Amino acid sequence: MTAGLLRRFATGRTLLLGAVLALAVPGTAYANTVSVTVKTPGATSGPATGSSEISTHADCSGGLVSGGGINQAIGTGGSANGNHVNGSSPSSDGTTEYTGSTGVVGTDVTHWLGIGGSGGQVNASFSSTPYAMCFTSNLINHTQIVMNKANTPTTGATVGRVTATCPANTRLLGGGARTTPGNTGSYKVIASFPTFNNSAHSYGAKAAADGETNPDSWSAVGWDGNNNSANYTYAYAICSGSGINVSGATVKVRYAEVSGPTSGSTGQTATVGCGGGEGKLVSGGAAISAGSVTTTDFTGPGSGGDHLNGSFPSTSGGSAVGDGSTTAAYWTAAAHTGGQSSPGTHTDVWALCADDGV
Repeated sequence: MTAGLLRRFATGRTLLLGAVLALAVPGTAYANTVSVTVKTPGATSGPATGSSEISTHADCSGGLVSGGGINQAIGTGGSANGNHVNGSSPSSDGTTEYTGSTGVVGTDVTHWLGIGGSGGQVNASFSSTPYAMCFTSNLINHTQIVMNKANTPTTGATVGRVTATCPANTRLLGGGARTTPGNTGSYKVIASFPTFNNSAHSYGAKAAADGETNPDSWSAVGWDGNNNSANYTYAYAICSGSGINVSGATVKVRYAEVSGPTSGSTGQTATVGCGGGEGKLVSGGAAISAGSVTTTDFTGPGSGGDHLNGSFPSTSGGSAVGDGSTTAAYWTAAAHTGGQSSPGTHTDVWALCADDGV
């Protein structure tokens, strides 16, 4: 009799344990292991002369860059129109640029460049501050940089767009842009944004819209007020490393657009952020455009002198975060006109929010 009771107890315990496991497994909780620390060395002064550029860098002492940004001081008066973004892009060592052959150009990169250019006028307030988004994840422990480039735009006030696409079965984490040469005074980056390499997005000409998930490409747009046959535009996509199963990882796009700046010598900002539960901010993008960039092919702003002064991690109020921040959840774009009015111009901003699904 005692043996029978023990058998019945053991059987019941096994059935109970099985029932508990059946209930627990489908709803098993997980923790998003993505973490980002923002690193910045502060501002670098310049350019101090017209039609020139400066390069500065932010570096990750831990983690890998998933993206980065730049924020410029421009001063006041007519010369404030002269400072503009020439580049916000990854680097192998904080100095060297990826401008050679296209394709996968780097792996596990930890440096980010902020490159500021000047127009015909300068003032002592000019500076550029770079930001590196230093990314860690239990799943995505390697990254790769894909670069694409084109000899465009060569005609003034026309869009010079280039798109870089991540390899199959990887996740886009961020991106960057660069324009060369940097000594013409009028050539600059006016857009850097996530997109998709598909017909619905005109293969990178339409930007990723608010709420879309898992974009696979990054587009950059160069803009020049003059004709120049030597102009090149470079796009950089920062992607998860090869051989990592990212099927459970999600990157969500947050996007906002505001009207302006439309008057000459004025600026405008736009800010968007990652909401609760949709992932950690890992990168962002910015543009000055003719608007509706997620529903129509990218069109340039209303004046050849329009430019960007910033694309950077920020507070909800649009202020840049400080060195070592681990809680940045917003991205801000700063756009500016030249000396001419710019009818129909808009400022666009994107934030990428990542959940590795671990």
